[in-house]
Formats: sequence, structure tokens, C-alpha cells
Amino acid sequence: MPPLLNLDRVPAGPFVALDFETADYSSDSACAVALIRVEDSQIVERRSTLIRPPRPSFPFASIHGITWRHVKDHPTFAELWPALASILDGAAFIAAHNAGFDRKVLETCCTVAGLIAPALPYLCTVQLSRKTWRLRSCRLPDVCAHLGVALRHHDAASDAEACARIAIAALGRPVAAPRPC
Repeated sequence: MPPLLNLDRVPAGPFVALDFETADYSSDSACAVALIRVEDSQIVERRSTLIRPPRPSFPFASIHGITWRHVKDHPTFAELWPALASILDGAAFIAAHNAGFDRKVLETCCTVAGLIAPALPYLCTVQLSRKTWRLRSCRLPDVCAHLGVALRHHDAASDAEACARIAIAALGRPVAAPRPC
């Protein structure tokens, strides 16, 4: 499994913020993913999609609002990931809020799909927020409130974009205004 980055040695260069939503307690149950590419402190690309997980059980629907009805006709992770993964080309690292969770979901989904998981290191924006701003709580909604970043929590696209904006701000790069979708 790729390592978490040392916060004192975050490499320069493009990065990709990642967020998964899962259907159940298993790491192979990704039901949504979003990837946000950042180059020169600007969000330059957004990719997000629903995923049909391996089981129709959705105990986490109350958290993110995604149910089997929403994903039953969507492709599986194995069908989607090869096209999504190109957003990582040339990236220095992957950023995620609570990176251990998203790293495990990506690793497990790749393993189950028979795909090679990205070998990029991970930057945890929970740890980065804790170190940078010393907030009482480093939950994603709390860090976003501190920075004035809009958030629809547990929406993969919104969570990944928030993570990207946290990394930009914490790494001393200006937070750019969002581009229209």
C-alpha cells in the first residue's frame, strides 16, 4: 500500500484529490467516486461517477443518500476505473480527507477488480489541517467552514473538491474561485 506523505516533505507538482462513498462496511463497496486534478493551484479537471458495488445492500444510504436504485444500472468499479485513472497521470500525490479510508477503498477495489492500484503516495488533509490550522475539529465540514469552502458533505464530488481546496490553502497556494461546471 502506498505510504502517507510526511507533511514536511510534500512534493510540488500536480495532485489529485480523491473521495469515495461506500455502500456498506466492506472496502470493496464503492458506490461513488470523485477525482479532482489540481495543477498550479488551479482545479483543472473534475471526474465523478456513481459505481455499482458488488452487493445491493446499502446500510450507508442514510449518510450519502445513494441507494441500489441509483446505481444498479451503472458500471462496476472494474469497468470504470481504467478510464478514470488517467487523471492521475503525472500527479505527484493523491490527497484525501482521512486518506487511510480512501486509500483502502481504492486498493481493495483495484485488487477485487484485478487491476493495479496507483503507486502514488497519499496526503491526508485531516493531518494537514491539524498541523496547519490547529482547529478543534478537523472533520471535513469544520475545516471547510474555517476556510469558507462550500460543501455538500458526503457527496463525492463536493468532498473531493473541498479536499483539493484544503490542500491548496494549507500548502500555501491561493484558493482560486470555483470554475463554473
